[in-house]
Amino acid sequence: MATDAGHPGRTNEDFAGAVPCGLVLVDGAGGITGAQEVCHHGIAWYATRLGGALLGALGQERSLRDVLAEGIERVTDQHRDTCDVAHPISPFAAVAMLRFSGGTVEHLVLGDAVALVGRAAGDPVVAHDPREVVIARAFEERLKDVPEGGDEYRRLLMELRSRRNSPGGFWVAKDDPAVVAEAVTGACPAHDVTGAALLSNGASRLVDTFGLTDWPGLLRLLETAGPAEVIARVRAAEARGGVATDDATIICRA
Repeated sequence: MATDAGHPGRTNEDFAGAVPCGLVLVDGAGGITGAQEVCHHGIAWYATRLGGALLGALGQERSLRDVLAEGIERVTDQHRDTCDVAHPISPFAAVAMLRFSGGTVEHLVLGDAVALVGRAAGDPVVAHDPREVVIARAFEERLKDVPEGGDEYRRLLMELRSRRNSPGGFWVAKDDPAVVAEAVTGACPAHDVTGAALLSNGASRLVDTFGLTDWPGLLRLLETAGPAEVIARVRAAEARGGVATDDATIICRA
């Protein structure tokens, strides 16, 4: 595993962890100006609590969707009485999970994280949900034309967040466990799996933003050089292109 905070001096809002039967990655996101008044715990707290709940339940004989639904409900209950959990700027997260059991490798992705499963008999399985990226890209173009931090900038961010967890929008872990119905799931026979990884969107940029390799190439790089090297290459590409950094995390299993 490797992780790197995208903003010096700010808390890394990604979480990753492993248990013998699987891996979990939670990419926390959310707050804009005023978020502390909505939820005083913060994004990193939400990501860590949700990640811990998922790891603790991963070994249960339940679907990954059920594991995630219970995790969302449990963490929401922990701050429901002190925070406005349903507010558009309260903390939320993308989630990716892998579980190794019963001769299969199962995956689940909710939001813009990536689950990558290498296979001996074909191309790797790449599980991701592009809906947030597609919607956010349109808003990014509009945000370029307004002063950052101004009223119009905040209005556009609120409009973007209103598309979250609603029909025609994108879906993430937040306060409503029903969102698990929108998760991308699947399974592969364990005997065909050559390796697997979970990546936050800050780390998957090497492929899906910069195009410096493809998914099979990324798996080979993880095997030969490790996740820290992948993140180092992402940071180098961001510096060359003047691209803003994001928290970047990879957890993988050979």
